[in-house]
Amino acid sequence: MLNKYDVIVVGAGPAGTTAARFAARGGVSVLVLEKDRDVGYPVRCGEAVSVEGVSEFVELNEKWIASKINKFSMIAPDGTEVILPLDEEGLILERRIFDYELAKLAVKEGAEVLTRAYVNGLIFENGKVSGVKFEFRGEQREVKAKIVIGADGVESRIGRWAGLQTHIPIREMESAFQVTASGIDNIDQNTCYFYFGREVAPEGYFWIFPKGNNTANIGLGVSGNQCKEKATINYLNKFMRENYPNASILTQVAGGVPCAVTLKKISAPGLMLAGDAARQVNPLSGGGIISGMIGGKIAGSIANKAIKENKLDLILTYDEAWAERLGKRHEIFNRIKEGIYGFTDEKFNSIAHSFLKTPLEKRSFGNLFKTALLNKPSLLIDVAKVFVSKVNYF
Repeated sequence: MLNKYDVIVVGAGPAGTTAARFAARGGVSVLVLEKDRDVGYPVRCGEAVSVEGVSEFVELNEKWIASKINKFSMIAPDGTEVILPLDEEGLILERRIFDYELAKLAVKEGAEVLTRAYVNGLIFENGKVSGVKFEFRGEQREVKAKIVIGADGVESRIGRWAGLQTHIPIREMESAFQVTASGIDNIDQNTCYFYFGREVAPEGYFWIFPKGNNTANIGLGVSGNQCKEKATINYLNKFMRENYPNASILTQVAGGVPCAVTLKKISAPGLMLAGDAARQVNPLSGGGIISGMIGGKIAGSIANKAIKENKLDLILTYDEAWAERLGKRHEIFNRIKEGIYGFTDEKFNSIAHSFLKTPLEKRSFGNLFKTALLNKPSLLIDVAKVFVSKVNYF
């Protein structure tokens, strides 16, 4: 390990390793520091992505594809189920393998990856971020860099240390709990299932994502406000008792999902944030894999150009570049989410009953949201803006 790099990336999730990959191209020196012992572990998401989204970054490989999705199932509180065929195929990943492969792509471009490296501070010079402090194998170390990219997840401290406003209102931080369970034998392996209603996931949704071999990711995310009344795990336990009492729990994970618009500032002198650290999650779906990789690609590409041209202030263009690619669309998704948040169980039932009358060939996400927001004309315009073309929903 060197004492100084062109770029240091904190965090080896999809956003971080993608940032490292694009930053390292053409001989730029890049170091990735990951606090956990393994890249890709623990898995902290539902693992759903769109084929179109993931294909921007990597060729599809069966070794990290658990299942292929071509249908979306909406289950209303009264049990009414509506099936939507997907225009674009989706995938459920094996994140442990997928993340590992992304790290290998970054290494192939020349990046170095160091695990069990716990970053505990930033180095500043002349008011600019110029490196990081970290603990490795019981020793405190420091390493300098011209640019630091913080991709250290929802609990990120990098941005806060640099003076960026990273606070998020509790209502916009969803509490999520998920298990990977075996013995789930009554679901279509090509369908993602979404349950709605106050009894299963108030101000959020409950999901079942099949992973083949009678295994599935089963979980939910609910608004932080709702956790005051009932813990997220209690909703999950109730669902499992009622639907899969004999299932075996292989893994379980809990955490927060920032279902909000991107932070007001995601760059500062010497620093950029990517992925969950920048709040680049889709506010409507809670999906953050592809959007985080997009943020990482933009940040890494800008860092690469800034180093090669010796124009480090170029990183301050990152905010606008992200806004143009996805940030503005996420603002629209957030408005749609706010319009749906207050729906009663009766409203969800009504939406399902109405949409059942729609012929299968006319069922789409766009038409579903039009049905849901029929009495909210301003939101119908937002729906038209994002659903007239293909959308990477997950």
